[in-house]
Amino acid sequence: MGRQERATIARVLITGSTDGLGRESARQLVAGGHEVVLHGRSEQRADEGLVATLGAADAVVGDLASIDQTVALAGQVRALGRLDVVIHNAGIGYGEPSRVETEDGLEHVFQINVLAPYLLTALVPAPRRLIYLSSGLHRDGDANLDDLQWERRRWDGYQAYCDSKLFDTVLAAAVARRWPAVTTTSLEPGWVKTKLGGADAPGDVKSGAGAEGWLATSDDPRVRSGQHFDGRSPAAAHPAVADVAIQDGLLAACERVSGVGLA
Repeated sequence: MGRQERATIARVLITGSTDGLGRESARQLVAGGHEVVLHGRSEQRADEGLVATLGAADAVVGDLASIDQTVALAGQVRALGRLDVVIHNAGIGYGEPSRVETEDGLEHVFQINVLAPYLLTALVPAPRRLIYLSSGLHRDGDANLDDLQWERRRWDGYQAYCDSKLFDTVLAAAVARRWPAVTTTSLEPGWVKTKLGGADAPGDVKSGAGAEGWLATSDDPRVRSGQHFDGRSPAAAHPAVADVAIQDGLLAACERVSGVGLA
């Protein structure tokens, strides 16, 4: 293993790591000798994850569709001590034919894909690296912050997903700007064969997971805070991602609906 690929990060939390891309990332990082903490939305899912990923150090539990459970999840993570990296991998796709509202009265794609990583970022001590899972579809997202909860627009599940991935990428850029001591990146893992990607996806889940692990552990000089990646290659993000007004507007909107601010 060359110098640029030398692993430097040991303690890793991966949200949504009991299945799909997150599980494969966990397996690869465990195989590389890292201490990996899994996350499942329920005790059953967390237990299944520990069986499926032998060698994982621990698992934390919390349904990201609930503010209370996400806050409690952050408490579990704090109790583990400081982590080296957090991979915000968890997310849902665009299969719902109509708008779904969570127990908090929020649109569920936004709450799970955007608000949950915001809350965990705000409530968990800053690690050395943060990775936010984006998608190539973020370029089809609408950066308008006026109706994040889809209360006035006609529901469009595909657009809601694209918007959420755009806002994940905006969140990464906002955190990179506010926390210069943390290496914060966003990642398009590619269209890979997972439950979200589907069986017809051209990419292999191992390659997408490998990109997550590479961003988490590599000494490659391309891994710079504020950089967006398509796999292991730096890539241009949607122009809105660099807009400071949109970054601050998203942070303010997340604080408004959750009551939790980002330091």
